[in-house]
Amino acid sequence: MVQKVCFVTIGATAAFDQLLKAVLTSQFLQALQALGYTSLRLQYGKNGQKILDESRIVDDLGQVTQYGIKVSGFDFDTKGLGQEMWVTKAAEDRAEGVVISHAGSGSILDALRIRVPLIVVPNTSLLHNHQVELAEELSKQGYLVRGQLDDLPKALRESEVLRKKLQAWPPNSRGADPSGRGLAGVMDEEMGFYD
Repeated sequence: MVQKVCFVTIGATAAFDQLLKAVLTSQFLQALQALGYTSLRLQYGKNGQKILDESRIVDDLGQVTQYGIKVSGFDFDTKGLGQEMWVTKAAEDRAEGVVISHAGSGSILDALRIRVPLIVVPNTSLLHNHQVELAEELSKQGYLVRGQLDDLPKALRESEVLRKKLQAWPPNSRGADPSGRGLAGVMDEEMGFYD
């Protein structure tokens, strides 16, 4: 059976329980099922295990499933989330999935680099929040879908449209990468460091 994974990250520094609860609703799980997803993998932070445990349904084989979706999660990985995000990339035994993330810049950049559909949900409860502006601008530029907690099934459907027109990251404003160094070259260009 070909797998299709939805990976969700809430980040490392601030709890985002609302996002965890939103992706564990029956409406969202049914939307995953309708789009052929087989797994929901959650990076839930230090307090998210309880939320996951409260939502679990164990099937006849002892696997945690909801609406035919295998649900699993973990606190945090000190090595980063790159490996977890890569399981959403198409491979011999996998269809391309999606990453759903809080709107932290590090998580966004990690997901953009692997070039899979990305849904970003800003955590609006944060003080001095830059997440809304970042999500809206990158959505406007066509790099991601800006999701809303109250309608993630809609964002999931929009990510299927985005999949067909994904843009490469990093963007290039001067034709071929002048530095030949990928993101480092883009950052140098943005900071005004030219050779």
